Amino acid sequence: MPLARRTFLSALAGTTGAAVACSGSSADGAPTSESPAVKAARRLLPGHWKQLTFTTAGPADAFRISGRRGRIEIAGPNPAVHLTGLRHYLKHTAHANITWAGSQLDLPDRLPGLDEPVTGSANAPHRFVLNDTNDGYTGAYHDWSYWEREIDVLALHGYNEVLVYVGADALYHRVFQEFGYSDKEMREWIPSPAHQPWWLLQNMSSFPHPVSRQLLHERAVLGGRITNRLRELGMTPVLPGYFGTVPPGFAAKNPGAKTVPQGDWVGFARPDWLDPRTEHFERVAAAFYRSQDELFGASTMYKMDLLHEGGKSGDVPVPDAAKAVEKALKAAHPGAIWVILGWQSNPPKAIVDAVDKSKMLVVDGLSDRFPKITDRESDWNDTPYTFGSIWNFGGHTTLGANTPDWAALYEKWRTKEGSKQRGIALMPEAADNNPAAFELFSELAWRTGDLNLTAWFADWSVSRYGAADPHAAEAWDVLRRTAYGTTRADQWSEGADGLFGARPDLAAKSAAAWSPKAMRYEPADFEPALTELLSVRRSLRQSSAYRRDLLDVARQALSNRSRVLLPQIKEAYDDRDDALFDRLTRTWLGLMDLLDKLVATDSRHLLGRWVADARSWGADATEREHLAYDQLSLLTVWGTRAGADAGLRDYANREWAGLVGGLYRLRWETYFKELRTALDQDRKPKAIDWFAIEDGWIRDPGPLATRPTGDTYEIALQVRDRLAARR
Repeated sequence: MPLARRTFLSALAGTTGAAVACSGSSADGAPTSESPAVKAARRLLPGHWKQLTFTTAGPADAFRISGRRGRIEIAGPNPAVHLTGLRHYLKHTAHANITWAGSQLDLPDRLPGLDEPVTGSANAPHRFVLNDTNDGYTGAYHDWSYWEREIDVLALHGYNEVLVYVGADALYHRVFQEFGYSDKEMREWIPSPAHQPWWLLQNMSSFPHPVSRQLLHERAVLGGRITNRLRELGMTPVLPGYFGTVPPGFAAKNPGAKTVPQGDWVGFARPDWLDPRTEHFERVAAAFYRSQDELFGASTMYKMDLLHEGGKSGDVPVPDAAKAVEKALKAAHPGAIWVILGWQSNPPKAIVDAVDKSKMLVVDGLSDRFPKITDRESDWNDTPYTFGSIWNFGGHTTLGANTPDWAALYEKWRTKEGSKQRGIALMPEAADNNPAAFELFSELAWRTGDLNLTAWFADWSVSRYGAADPHAAEAWDVLRRTAYGTTRADQWSEGADGLFGARPDLAAKSAAAWSPKAMRYEPADFEPALTELLSVRRSLRQSSAYRRDLLDVARQALSNRSRVLLPQIKEAYDDRDDALFDRLTRTWLGLMDLLDKLVATDSRHLLGRWVADARSWGADATEREHLAYDQLSLLTVWGTRAGADAGLRDYANREWAGLVGGLYRLRWETYFKELRTALDQDRKPKAIDWFAIEDGWIRDPGPLATRPTGDTYEIALQVRDRLAARR
């Protein structure tokens, strides 16, 4: 660790810095002489890792697998590619599966050998992963044990560029104290961790509570461990670059500085933008990159999004701003790549035409979203880009993705004459979901030729559960044709969210304001997948992979019914049919109770676990309450009343235990009672202050379970039977 980094962290926390000094040691106790790939294999395959040998050989981004029973050798240029080869072996030879949402490792005592060597190679240099919003919607309060596993899984799936925002708060806290700001002023400006991604995008600041010195220290330590591990494996940490965000009053504290007000973003005041053409910008950028190097080490890729989602350039010419931002990056890191998000109208040609295109990479968030997107070379004047997907927004638990578009477009765009496509960018707004989509999209960069989705999903059903099973194969074929059979023809890349999570309204079409307003496939066509999964033979039902898939499918089937049932409730209300209204609303609340019971069987679907993670970072009782509010507000009202009313409420809705049975049920029960009273009294329903109810619940949600309860299979049977009775 650089001395300056150790000194800063020690001073920040008021400690000796020992916690940071040991951050490079092996958490699993493996000897330090073991290679990073061996250490990862030990973590991933504790009963079989000794049967694996990794050798450093071969061209970049290529692996070779060989060996006999019990002695498997994987060759590649670095540990990350070794692990990518390991995943190929596990899937295609051992019929095992490791993803970020369930795994299956029912392996024989001795690993199976290969009849002949197998090789594989990447078809593109850039395999980028994680959205700017990841640290918010996936979880801002994960610890090292989570990140260690996540990095291993990303390496297994062939990714070599990982966005890392953890610790950026400590970086800004340090930098701007060089420009006249106090420790207190900076800690009041920096948002709590769950909301920091949007601060880094220059959308907001100062919400909901000031951060503590201890929190900044711990996040800096974690960010250092993440970046160190990525480098050990041969992966690139993609770090935030500096493009001009400043705290309030920068010009007053720094005479002669020029800042541009950025206005509002969905109910929040945006931070000011420092004119990149100025000497003050050069000084701040130099301090930023110097401090960043000391804290986290240097990288070769930096993420920056000028004028994101409505940012204002004022009287600053955009090309000049882009050139100045690029100049500052090059001064600190010659040869570094500027990574920028392809989103809405960004990046405009005014930016890409002003910079060295060979050192810019657009990670496209809209490749599988709009059918009008057909020629990114023209859109960005031959700037290199990656084919990207955002299959969920806000971390919705919705199952599915536009896989036919991936099959039709990725290889076509990659191989066309003059193509500037240089890889993939996996960017769901929250990770750790949709495991089939995760694996399929990851493989795009490691294969060539036509992609047969029918065959792919059939193969997936074998490796996912450990052996061929006709019911598993049929279940996944149903899913291929429904949830995973949608396309961008309707201008969406995610599935419709469920209505149980919507603010109550008989005319509700979605829970999140910016989500599909109708199902993108027929719900009735989806439900047979549940029956088929329940019929998979008992010996293949023991893995976390099977349990996760069964939960996902049962949950989705229940969620889909909300879109069938709500119009029926509305019709009964409009017809003033009291008896039918009562029966249907009881059914609605009963389905919500069953849904909450189902998702309570899985630890990753527990709201209580998420909140407990946040509380664990607090230095005292007050901070623990603040961090819990940070987490819960993001999933519900998102921010202020103004922001909620502007559309942010329930943007991050999800079907989790404690949320479905807590806030969501409270809202619908309150609403139905008011509608019923209005029918009895022959009057219009009274307006309900939903924000007051939501904010009150956030502050006191009551007991939230942190451990799963119940049996997923048994409750999935109940779901099947309940849905069958309602047909």
